[in-house]
Amino acid sequence: MFAAFLTTIFFSLSSIFANRSIRVVGATYANLGRLIVAAIVLGAYAHTLGQGLAGDATYWLLLSGVIGMGLGDLAAFGAFPILGSRLTALVTQCLAAPIAACTEYFWLGTTLSAVQIVWSTVILAGVGFALMPSRRHPPRVKVKPIGFLWGAFSAAGQGIGAVMSRKANEVATASGQTLDGITGAYQRILGGLVIALLFFLLRAGIRKILARGEPKVEIAPPSSRPWYAYLWIPANGLSGAVIGVSCYQWALFTTSSGLVLPIVATTPLVIIPLSYWIERETPTLRSIIGAAIAVTGAVALTQV
Repeated sequence: MFAAFLTTIFFSLSSIFANRSIRVVGATYANLGRLIVAAIVLGAYAHTLGQGLAGDATYWLLLSGVIGMGLGDLAAFGAFPILGSRLTALVTQCLAAPIAACTEYFWLGTTLSAVQIVWSTVILAGVGFALMPSRRHPPRVKVKPIGFLWGAFSAAGQGIGAVMSRKANEVATASGQTLDGITGAYQRILGGLVIALLFFLLRAGIRKILARGEPKVEIAPPSSRPWYAYLWIPANGLSGAVIGVSCYQWALFTTSSGLVLPIVATTPLVIIPLSYWIERETPTLRSIIGAAIAVTGAVALTQV
């Protein structure tokens, strides 16, 4: 559970750094950049001190990355413009945990106690209360129903991807092998990076085809930015895709996904004090109450 709490902290920092990097290079390049940084850093460890791409669990971790960090993240990016960040986070975080718990139960036979289910539900209720839009804080975009479908796909990717990491640990254990979180994160990142690269190339190809025959328009050169503005990209990659995902894999290798994901679901709430500290964004009373509910559930979950 300690690893799950660490995951929420570094995922929260990553979200703040991601917003900064998106302002510099845009969402596609920011996402691709963080994955490349992570693949280089994690790969340096995995191919020297870790297991590299060896081991019977590699296939499952690569597939976990394809589904969770690849397809799941693409679905989330599809939901953001038509649901807004709050609703997207709400749908994804609150659906991923029950999807993971049910998948792990029917596939791997992992069961949760009634008390664990109750406190996990309390956590998700706190997250939902804090993030649910209201009249005072409505979504900043025009919400479209298709956005909820993208959000559900994102949640399914995150939940099923987490269970596949659990499956990878079972396969490694059955083979007498040991998986560490950093190597697991590296193998998972590679799966996500493949999907991100394919999407980038496909989008570039489609844009090139659509641009044929259109008159060329002079594009003004982008405004110059100081070199250090681009440091938000490696900061995002190191905090989220390197440290955060390594802690996430560590948590999943030792604890049921049905317990890990409710803790990780508090990430949007952990962002609140960090945003106030880093970006001077004042939290609302509703977000504070929701965070208090979720934290109470998280603390209680660690005691059962």
